[in-house]
Amino acid sequence: MAEQRQWRLGTQLALIALPFAALTLVAIVLTLWVSWQLDGGAAAVNEAGRLRMQAYRLSLSIATGDAPTVARKVEAFDEGLAVLRRGDPERPLFMPWDDTVRTRFASVERDWARFRVLGSGDPGDGARLRTQTAEFSAHIDALVDSIEVHMARWTAFMHLLQSSVLALVIAGGATLLAAGHRFVLEPVAQLKDAIQQLQSGDFDARVAQVGTDEFGALAEGFNELAAHLQSMYRHLETKVSEKTAELVEKRERLQALYDVTTLMAKASSLEALASGFAQRVAQVAHADGVALRWSDENNERYVLLTSHGLPQSMIDQEQCLKAGDCHCGAPQAASQARVIPIHAMSPLNLPHCARADFETIVSVPIRLHERTMGEVNLFFNAQVAPSDAERSLLEALTAQLAAAMDNQRLAGLAKEAAVSQERNLLARELHDSIAQSLAFLKIQVQLMRDALATGHAARIDAVLAEIDAGVRECYGDVRELLVHFRTRANVEDIEAALQTTLRKFEHQSGLKASLTMHGRGLPVPADVQVQVLHIIQEALSNVRKHARATQVWLDVQQQPHWRFEVRDDGEGFTADAAQRSENHVGLRIMAERADRIGATVEVLPTAGRGTSVVLDLPAFAASGSAAAPALVEEAIT
Repeated sequence: MAEQRQWRLGTQLALIALPFAALTLVAIVLTLWVSWQLDGGAAAVNEAGRLRMQAYRLSLSIATGDAPTVARKVEAFDEGLAVLRRGDPERPLFMPWDDTVRTRFASVERDWARFRVLGSGDPGDGARLRTQTAEFSAHIDALVDSIEVHMARWTAFMHLLQSSVLALVIAGGATLLAAGHRFVLEPVAQLKDAIQQLQSGDFDARVAQVGTDEFGALAEGFNELAAHLQSMYRHLETKVSEKTAELVEKRERLQALYDVTTLMAKASSLEALASGFAQRVAQVAHADGVALRWSDENNERYVLLTSHGLPQSMIDQEQCLKAGDCHCGAPQAASQARVIPIHAMSPLNLPHCARADFETIVSVPIRLHERTMGEVNLFFNAQVAPSDAERSLLEALTAQLAAAMDNQRLAGLAKEAAVSQERNLLARELHDSIAQSLAFLKIQVQLMRDALATGHAARIDAVLAEIDAGVRECYGDVRELLVHFRTRANVEDIEAALQTTLRKFEHQSGLKASLTMHGRGLPVPADVQVQVLHIIQEALSNVRKHARATQVWLDVQQQPHWRFEVRDDGEGFTADAAQRSENHVGLRIMAERADRIGATVEVLPTAGRGTSVVLDLPAFAASGSAAAPALVEEAIT
């Protein structure tokens, strides 16, 4: 029955639209076919026009006597004529053949048969060649004109077809509009009125069945839908309230995670981190009290780091819990949150929770890398049973707390390591520079006492001069140390630090110093930069103290690896290893620093012509210090 109703409405509309649709389809097919012919004709016009250009190019090649080029152009012209003759559906390209087009195409072929003979023989007179070329081009133009005239007729026919299609569309549209108003719009208007009543809240709205066709079935379906909506609306408010509460709960969880993450990032100390976490987790879990306990390595004792909402008496008595004395502090318990009903469980040695009128404890272990670090105890004055989502949130928060507290520990270890390294560096610098000078002064003081005891005036003056020189050198070493420890490296570019070092050297010594950079290489890591700067400063210090130079050069080569060379025009010295070991302590310091970063230092002295100190960095130094992985591993463990 339903199929008959649908067929009746469809049949009525189809019988009305079928004649117009058929005529329109025929007109559209003809229009497409004419468009196809016009596309092919346009391509034929372009190909014929290209033959005219090829004719002029062939004439020019014949006049210059370029036989290979003439042969290629003759072959290309033949291919163009062949394409026009047979057409090319793939482009598409079609010659609109009629009597005029055929006649003019035959004329072009005859002219080409005569014209191509010129390409295989002596072109003869240039004026004759130009005349023949012009005549040949005129025949090609005539062929193009005949094609364009034919295409103009096809264009007019296509315009007629398009006008017919437009007229059919208008007539068919008007007819369908009248039929649609009768068979469609009126039933739809009734449905629209009923829908508006339904939207306004009148769920009693119904549509009277206007017939036995499809719209009658649609009206029947609408009436059933309205009845179903009327039934569902009664329970809608309850469902909306439930969904709203669920969304609010999820938003609160996200806000809690965000607040705790922000706290982890901003907390500067363990106390601030623990206190802030206790306050936030109390708000999230709606707990009446919170205790954050941290365990020792063997999980035998639990120390109360911080608390929130607990009575002072309970805080004083549970500063340190021994494992097993209470339901809290149970390292062997499950790794998930536990619910401890205080009054329902067997009493233990520490009944402080019951005395404080707490009914329930939710204990969440703090775990990091499968190891229990402590636990968070949430105290409630009523009996509670957290849901799975609440348990998951509490466990996620405690996991963040464990990671943050471990980061605090690692940051403290890193600071201690940095301070220890700085102290060792300072001690080594003092030992290698000032300590040597003070030892020398101690010897000179003893010599001064001996000279005063003997009353030898010349000896006294000599020792005083030595003491004065030693004090000056010690003072200079102190100033250099201050300069060294104020030097800061740049991770991206070492050139600025080198410029600063040379300027300070010029200010101290009065000597002219210049820097030359060669090539571009990977940046030197900060820890390697510091050692490089100290080696260069030590080399400059040796120049100031011993070289008696007037100018210093620092050449830096970045490719294929970093290479630093400090040159001077001073007196130089001979390669006496024993004397160098005794008098040039700075060379030993430079060698030790170079060994620290895996580099090599080479001193190239030349008596009377200055000295060069060359520092070569290995390839790995360009990507990071060899000591960096070991330091990272030590900080983690």
